[in-house]
Amino acid sequence: MATILDSVDQRTQLVGENRLELLIFQLHTSQLFAINVFKVKEVVKLPKLNLLPGSHPNICGVANIRGSSIPVIDLRQAIGMRHFDDDKDSNIIITEYNRSVQAFMVGQVMNIVNLTWADIQPPPKHVGRNNYLTAITKLNRDGVDRLVSIIDVEKVLAEIIDYDIQISEDVLDTTIVNHFHGRKVLIVDDSSTARAQIRDTLGQLGLDVIEASDGLKALNLLKEWCNEGKNVNDEILMMFTDAEMPEMDGYKLTHEIRNDPRMSDLHIALNTSLSGSFNEAMVKKVGCNRFISKFQPDLLVQVVQDRLREVLEGTSTTA
Repeated sequence: MATILDSVDQRTQLVGENRLELLIFQLHTSQLFAINVFKVKEVVKLPKLNLLPGSHPNICGVANIRGSSIPVIDLRQAIGMRHFDDDKDSNIIITEYNRSVQAFMVGQVMNIVNLTWADIQPPPKHVGRNNYLTAITKLNRDGVDRLVSIIDVEKVLAEIIDYDIQISEDVLDTTIVNHFHGRKVLIVDDSSTARAQIRDTLGQLGLDVIEASDGLKALNLLKEWCNEGKNVNDEILMMFTDAEMPEMDGYKLTHEIRNDPRMSDLHIALNTSLSGSFNEAMVKKVGCNRFISKFQPDLLVQVVQDRLREVLEGTSTTA
């Protein structure tokens, strides 16, 4: 099973070309689900699990994988489906999000598909705010279009591990903190949970937040300001963008901004749960100013403070 991901490191070339690869799986139903391959470390058959008394009900145990203890989350139960008692055909998908490793128990793991972000659409509005999807897509199997639901893993994890937005006292720069009031930042992320984490953290500084759920919406907003004769740096202090989003990913968004002279100097931080050296390489390639492996409240604050100092001092830097 692990061989399905043997060439995952070679797939990083897709990033920045507005392409992605999805790992397709089932949750003991005919419905298809997916997560981004870049977040997947390995797929293995469900091993024997050690129970954790008192743990969150969605954690079904701990797996020992080559000497490492990895918590295993029942993904079916975590997204609101009834628990499935027969585990004989189950697998676990080992992932890395936000600098932590965890596994998700699923049913059959199907294959990897290569798509463009143009193939990815936001969830239908009628599914409501409490859904666990960041996007949907369709795959043609045997001449039939099949709907694929792309899981909002960050929301699943946030409901198991409460995220802490507390800012360390020694991080705050009291000489400039009052200058945040009245300033705005733009957050671009398809996960409502990820946007809330940034919004709740920066809101403590008095910053106002403008949100966009994908790169295209953000780009259209910025272009609208430019077309109205506004300076984007007067409208917002900076922009935080996720890497992977429907319609337009964060790399493509940054590329488009850098190639529009009306807003090419916008300060941009890539804020993503995707990990690995390829992200830092892509940051330099497309011209982001900062890279943040989310979610780190203190680092978020340091980044906006650094940017505010640049503005107050009338300087600008690009990493």
